[in-house]
Amino acid sequence: MATKLNRTGYQHAQELIVQHLTVIDERDAWSEHQPSAEEENNYLKEHGFGEYAKWFLGEDDEANEETKGRYKFPYGDFERVHRCAVLSAESRAGQYKHIDIENAAAHLHGMLEALK
Repeated sequence: MATKLNRTGYQHAQELIVQHLTVIDERDAWSEHQPSAEEENNYLKEHGFGEYAKWFLGEDDEANEETKGRYKFPYGDFERVHRCAVLSAESRAGQYKHIDIENAAAHLHGMLEALK
């Protein structure tokens, strides 16, 4: 698996934060806040993979573009950036040595903290 930074997703997250389309939630809230598989599928039906991809910091360039498995490290709920998702992405990216994704998530984390 060759997971790399999804620059489109990273830029989208930055734009959403600048617009204050955020949820400043607790670190462990992502399991409750993340979209369900049904919500993901509904978003895909309405918006397609191009828009779906914008909600992830990582992309596995060896996986088919038209699969959910291609996109890794979600950071929001298809409406807003969640602090808990960014923290989760930062931690998991560091754990798996995806330094570019970890650094991007850390930058987003800093942007979110500045909103407090």
